[in-house]
Amino acid sequence: MLLNLLNKEEKYNFLDLLLKVNSLDGELTEFEKRVIDKFKAEMGDDINKYRRSSKSTDELIGFFKDRSKTVKNIVYYNIAWSSYFDEFYSVEEHELLDKIVSGFEISNKKKVEIQKAVYADRDLREKIKRIISND
Repeated sequence: MLLNLLNKEEKYNFLDLLLKVNSLDGELTEFEKRVIDKFKAEMGDDINKYRRSSKSTDELIGFFKDRSKTVKNIVYYNIAWSSYFDEFYSVEEHELLDKIVSGFEISNKKKVEIQKAVYADRDLREKIKRIISND
């Protein structure tokens, strides 16, 4: 969501960080691959030349440290969304999300707001699934 607002360099670093989070629990699942493809489509043509970098997690977090609060919130929201929708949410993912929050200097209040938005989106999607699957 709102990934089209990021510049090209931010988009590339977002994808690198997202892949770090999603890879913590092993190989990417089909769901994770679909989410990444969805994010790429949302980012537009800028992403067509993307190649995964060898940057460390700390380097990627550091890249976003001096970005605007809006950029950091967009990146965190989408990474949290991807992580929370994954059926294999792991302790390592939770720890990395906390490291991202800390590195991005996101306040606890903002973190909770973002998490509530992620859960509200997930709840809405589940409600829609139930509605369309019932007679």
